[in-house]
Amino acid sequence: MNHVKIPLAPGVWFVGVPIGTARDITLRALDVLASADVLVAEDTRSLRKLMDIHAVPLNGRRIEALHEHSKGSQVARLVAQAVEKSVAYASEAGMPLIADPGFELGRAARAAGVPVTCAPGPSAVLTALVVGGLPTDAFHFGGFLPATRSARTKALQGLGGLAATLVLYESPKRLGALLADAAAVLGTDRAATVCRELTKRFEEVRSGPLGELADHYADQRVKGEIVVLIGRADKSAVNEKDIDQALSSALTDMSVKDAASFVAESLNVPRRRVYQRALELARDM
Repeated sequence: MNHVKIPLAPGVWFVGVPIGTARDITLRALDVLASADVLVAEDTRSLRKLMDIHAVPLNGRRIEALHEHSKGSQVARLVAQAVEKSVAYASEAGMPLIADPGFELGRAARAAGVPVTCAPGPSAVLTALVVGGLPTDAFHFGGFLPATRSARTKALQGLGGLAATLVLYESPKRLGALLADAAAVLGTDRAATVCRELTKRFEEVRSGPLGELADHYADQRVKGEIVVLIGRADKSAVNEKDIDQALSSALTDMSVKDAASFVAESLNVPRRRVYQRALELARDM
């Protein structure tokens, strides 16, 4: 296929790339990769392989790396280049900036007044929502939750009351732990879906109550990219125990007023009800 070399204005061009199947890339994304003055990637090997598959020539260009361990000077240098050149950045998979180091590049470019443009493409978040079977009218992307159990539990308590489907990323090694903690904090009967290796050969989409999924993946050694969907909170299911647990966690580093506001909003319950209980708990702590 002959890709169109198009004139690109100076600035940062974010390029959406496939999350699995290489043919999911858009024609515009290929044109941008073929035309940019500077190529940047979270994983240079992944982008080079993708360009080879689609016969996009480098034409003397090299692919520069920008990952989570890159220094701030690398971002500053790329922004300086983007003043006069077109700089195209691609994440390892999916849309740039979504749980991705390209966020720092985009923020720095905007702060410097450098134009930021996007050639959109696939997203693991949206793909999981389409195939996962949970409500999509409102959703909250939580990214990767903390690795430690205490911090992860606290994060789940804060997210648990949202009237939206939760979308989380997780590593294969921590999937079982995440599901076990989610079942303990949010309830074993809460609806959930585990999406693994989306758009790839061994794609897996498994739905069920959190408790059932936690049991299934407790001893499973899984591989690949994983998205976990958790159904929205049932307002009628919020009881005094739920409020007490959330407040006990929040009061460890918040004032009574702030903790009450945070928990009331998180659990979608009246603030007055939560504030009175927060005063009682604070007196006993």
